[in-house]
Amino acid sequence: MAKNQQQLIQSMTDRELLIHLYTTQAFLCLIALVLGLFQYDSFSQFASYFKLDFVSILVYGGGTGLAVVCIDLLLMKVLPSHWYDDGGINERIFANRSILHLFIICLIVSFSEEILFRGVLQVHLGLIWASLIFALVHIRYLKKWFLFLSVVVLSFFIGMVFWWTNNLWVTIVAHFLIDFLLGLQIRKVKEKKKKNRPI
Repeated sequence: MAKNQQQLIQSMTDRELLIHLYTTQAFLCLIALVLGLFQYDSFSQFASYFKLDFVSILVYGGGTGLAVVCIDLLLMKVLPSHWYDDGGINERIFANRSILHLFIICLIVSFSEEILFRGVLQVHLGLIWASLIFALVHIRYLKKWFLFLSVVVLSFFIGMVFWWTNNLWVTIVAHFLIDFLLGLQIRKVKEKKKKNRPI
């Protein structure tokens, strides 16, 4: 199944890939909205998880995001590269985007996924179920044990941060920083390969 998804994504044009990405995120927002309508008694109850506590957002959200990126970059240097091989899907998504477009993609992804997985699923199903469902949604990692384990651990860690802070802005910022900084890294590696390619 993961192989079929990988082949499907590789066969897509750049435009089709972006439409698929944005459609998926819109679908996750729709699921969050529908589930939220049944799970929350009022919008104000849901809105209470959006606290504009800038110190908390910066320290916990920014700190979590930077810590995860530093650990990930370190592991990329010491672990075999095939452990991080997702079939080139992340490279297709991130490598050829402008920095502004990369910023927008990561903002949309972090917002939609955190609302669904932390703001709805974790609040009502608990940390473990939300983390497992988050990992299963990243279907392309199911046959890649290290990537799957990484996504489970990452989701659990971000879920713990949400549990400690009760603030979705914290996890949105953390998720955004992880995706954006690693996306910039993928973009940088691709540009370096282009420069070093013989003419």
